Amino acid sequence: MYGKAFAPEYQGSLTTLSVNSSLVDVLAAGTEQLRAAERGGSPGEAARAGLAVAEAHRRLGQVGEADREWKASYRAARAAGDLGAMAWALWSGGTLARQRGALALAWRLLGLAAEFGERGGDIVVRGYSLAGMAETGRIQGDYEAVGALHERLLAEARKRGEARHTVWALEGIAQMHRNTGSYDSAYAMFQEAAEIAAGADDRRGHAWALRGMADIVSVRDGDVERALELLSGAELTCREMNLVSALAYNHKMRGNVFYRAGRYEEARAMYEQALDEFRDMSEPRGEGLARLGLIKSLARLGRDRARTDEDLSELADVLERIGLRHARRMVDRAREEFGLTEVMEVAL
Repeated sequence: MYGKAFAPEYQGSLTTLSVNSSLVDVLAAGTEQLRAAERGGSPGEAARAGLAVAEAHRRLGQVGEADREWKASYRAARAAGDLGAMAWALWSGGTLARQRGALALAWRLLGLAAEFGERGGDIVVRGYSLAGMAETGRIQGDYEAVGALHERLLAEARKRGEARHTVWALEGIAQMHRNTGSYDSAYAMFQEAAEIAAGADDRRGHAWALRGMADIVSVRDGDVERALELLSGAELTCREMNLVSALAYNHKMRGNVFYRAGRYEEARAMYEQALDEFRDMSEPRGEGLARLGLIKSLARLGRDRARTDEDLSELADVLERIGLRHARRMVDRAREEFGLTEVMEVAL
């Protein structure tokens, strides 16, 4: 049995904020409390209010502001001697680093956050930090290394009845199943995540689960209209809560659905929109995936074969530098799709 989802990153005087609070509202309330704490000379409260401010900026795609605020939150927590607050600030910084494609830094910061959380007796931030490390490994494509960690965190979340964390773990494991071709298992887990999120009023988790279900419905069943319907439901939540990153991934997935259906002009338009959105928020993983979809769509629309080969080679280098191994393998599959493997071998 799961209780209502809550947002442990909203702390101190901000605990009244909901997991579904608009990020614009979170930013306004957090900034107000942060300034009050600074005026009152309360570094502990400043650290906790600053965490909410940093997270709102991050989720709104304002990476420069998010970077400044998590570091300020950490300094305030250190001044207050609060290991738990220091851990939360490091978790925010590590999550931001992953979002920006700095995966080695993400591992380091999240590892420190887990350590500080354990030392400070805050099991929640320790769990969130370990989850962040698991997610970092997953988006790199290192499933063997982090699969067991995902399963362990899922078991712990189920045992404690933590809906939000259960939903996160289910979606992460489902994504690994999807990427390795186990579509039925992936769909079942995305569907369970959607049901738990809906029951716990976790609108963000529900939107991500709908996106995952849409992907499976598209790739496994070829049901374009059902996939688009699911994505439309998720998009409504993304817009209402100002979830800019989730919205960009939603648009990228719309591009995937159109591409699989042979609707290449519509796919091209969606990939271009998603690419602009990812660039605006400096999110290189999403940018790379949107670029891949756009390159493939343009190739299907008659773009010169040599240009396609050149673009895929450049993208492969970018993804290799970031460390996104699964996405890098997707580029190799695109080469095979367009018969460019021989071109690549000759170039080597």
